[in-house]
Amino acid sequence: MVDAGKLLIGGSRKPDDSFKEAEYLELKFGNRHGLITGATGTGKTVTLQVLAEEFSTAGVPVFCSDIKGDLSGIAAMGESKDFLLKRAEQIQYTDYDFTKFPVMFWDLYGEKGHRVRATIAEMGPLLLARLMDATEAQEGVLNIAFKIADQGGLPLLDLKDLQALLNYMGEHASEISTQFGFISKASVGSLQRGLLVLEQQGAVHFFGEPALQISDIMRVAPDGRGMISVLAADKLMMNPRLYATFLLWMLSELFEELPEVGDPEKPKLVFFFDEAHLLFSEAPKVLLERVEQVVRLIRSKGVGVYFVTQNPLDVPETVLAQLGNRVQHALRAYTPREQKAVKTAADTFRANPDFKTDEAITQLGTGEALVSTLEGKGAPSMVERTLIRPPSARIGPLSEPERSQIMNMSPVAGVYDRDLDRESAFEILAARAKKAADAEAAKRQVEEQPAENDSAAGRWTLPGFGDAPSDEPAAKPAAKGRSGYQRETVIEAAMKSAARSVATSVANQIGRALVRGILGSLKR
Repeated sequence: MVDAGKLLIGGSRKPDDSFKEAEYLELKFGNRHGLITGATGTGKTVTLQVLAEEFSTAGVPVFCSDIKGDLSGIAAMGESKDFLLKRAEQIQYTDYDFTKFPVMFWDLYGEKGHRVRATIAEMGPLLLARLMDATEAQEGVLNIAFKIADQGGLPLLDLKDLQALLNYMGEHASEISTQFGFISKASVGSLQRGLLVLEQQGAVHFFGEPALQISDIMRVAPDGRGMISVLAADKLMMNPRLYATFLLWMLSELFEELPEVGDPEKPKLVFFFDEAHLLFSEAPKVLLERVEQVVRLIRSKGVGVYFVTQNPLDVPETVLAQLGNRVQHALRAYTPREQKAVKTAADTFRANPDFKTDEAITQLGTGEALVSTLEGKGAPSMVERTLIRPPSARIGPLSEPERSQIMNMSPVAGVYDRDLDRESAFEILAARAKKAADAEAAKRQVEEQPAENDSAAGRWTLPGFGDAPSDEPAAKPAAKGRSGYQRETVIEAAMKSAARSVATSVANQIGRALVRGILGSLKR
């Protein structure tokens, strides 16, 4: 039943609910991107699992996020159940069998998978500003920070590196402003507080080394099947902005690192972006433009991107236009927004005369979807009401011992599980600050040394009455003129004149007191 070069999605139904024909996704169009939408509980996760299984079987690596933990079961052998066998019989899936797939587990927190990290430098100022919800002025400061780091040989690897650089910029704001433009200390302070919030939200686990190598999520198992990388995202979803920014960073890294391959016979990687609405929610225009650019151009790198979300309205029209393969599960149509979503979804399909698309969307059962894929020369196929094929792997989560066993046998076991903290901006700036402090202390010591050794400095003498202490500060050695003789500065001359005046005044007062005393004794 399964044709070479095609991925089985399910079987379409005639109006009388009988089997019509198998629905496929042609492998050569797998990098033309896609969209999986539908209300909660309509079967989106199972559809994602089915497509991941099909791509893996075809030798294509897959990356997907596991929002609820259910997707982890793709690493375990499927279990024979009546409803699965019935579905296979309904769509005449005679080759249906149970198996497990090669899986690598990943986790930003290192709890349910191998640690995933990126450096601050790799993240870049645009995505970092998005992560910190920075204003335009603060984003400008971030851009200057990255420029200074590049010019000054300051590697930005983790949060403490960026914190140290921002401290440096705040202390030298006036000098930096003359070269790069005005830097507000208030903006620097806001960014520092933003870094503190990120640290409290767990971003400290994400930024650092060893950074994820893109090649490690593009592996093929020894049996020729593509490795399926599953990101544990149940805890990560507590910080939706970090989740969306991380996945967008991965797409950007794929876009920048992979070479152009045109239109390959099969994709180099398929990337499933679950809860895709988080990427576009309240995103600034410049970020949306970046997403549109990546989605439009990454196809030529052999990467297919499939957005998974509840409502097609969650995806901007500019991005929606790039998604040629569509799987639409049931939508509710109770509110005006929901009715608009149904109409939008229906209008994106090539109409089928056998049924009204907008009505069918609200009538679909669990595990049933409207499917349209690219065919022929890349034109969308007519929409068909399709029963999604049953998965071959387990439906549901793995147990902790099963997950641990798979992680221990992973080809990247031990590679990302230990932190690496090499010399970077934090250490370099700290060393420079210490060197500057030591130099300043040595300079002060040299300046203070002559005053301590000059025993005659700061003393005045009254003729005939011996030495008496003086409050006059010790004079610095006079500077030599061109002839080699020492010349007094204006300040030194004034100080000496004041000292002579004080000495003369005191001497006169003592002299008058002595005269009065002597004359008084003669009179008596």
